[in-house]
Amino acid sequence: MSDLKNKRIITVATTGAWPTKENTPNVPIEPAEIAEEVYHCWKEGAAVAHIHVRNDEGKAAMEFDKFKEVVRLIRERKDCDVILNLTTSGGVGLKEDDRIRPFHELKPEMASYDCGTMNWLHSAVFENNPQFLERLGLLMQEVNVKPEIEVFDPGMIYNAQYYLKKGVLKAPLHFQMCMGCAGGIAASVKNLVFMKEAMESVAPGSTWSAFGVGAGAMEILYATVAMGGHIRVGMEDNVLYSKGVLAENNMVFVKRAKRIIEEFGCEAATPDEARAILGLVK
Repeated sequence: MSDLKNKRIITVATTGAWPTKENTPNVPIEPAEIAEEVYHCWKEGAAVAHIHVRNDEGKAAMEFDKFKEVVRLIRERKDCDVILNLTTSGGVGLKEDDRIRPFHELKPEMASYDCGTMNWLHSAVFENNPQFLERLGLLMQEVNVKPEIEVFDPGMIYNAQYYLKKGVLKAPLHFQMCMGCAGGIAASVKNLVFMKEAMESVAPGSTWSAFGVGAGAMEILYATVAMGGHIRVGMEDNVLYSKGVLAENNMVFVKRAKRIIEEFGCEAATPDEARAILGLVK
């Protein structure tokens, strides 16, 4: 892995569950829009694409046919080797079977694993109960899909330690530090250092990535690159490119991330380099 130490993985999260066309007309929502945006983000340097879909009304959903169409359209691009990472949390109050079906049947290389329940945006409960997390982890092992362990507060890191000891998760783990979401830990360098140290204490040898929502986005981006982590960007987390300026598309976030990585003296990882870093088998 020594030759990969200066590589940083860029994950692009193009759509997410919350931004609507009313928030920004530039967010991709239809399967063809999402697939096209992922393709161009890959060309700009993204190695991983984190996929959400929407229903016909543009709202958060776990509609299998929409996932199937997005995956088909991306995989049809024979020159595109981007790593697909399907969400298992396309919104709140969704049926567990619907959250599981896309990764279980479509078999992407990765899928999200939200390692705890939280009060989401002070308005709803984002439920990931213990029975669901055990089922989720074991089914990911069954179909050889690597969990991206999304943690919104330090307690979720310790949940991951529990499931690792129990065999529900298998080392080496990959964490996504999700920072700045209302109901979770704030996006600051001090908090990022704390989260990283907590991760290293309970799951040494893990890889990690981070992003900040809203005003903390750039602070977390710069700090993560400097601290040796990987990064996530995209309209799922921020629709503004800078204060008061809507991002034209997801590619501008990827371009900026790659530029920052290179200015720090590192390189954006290719998908195959990301596979090596994450321990994926293509």
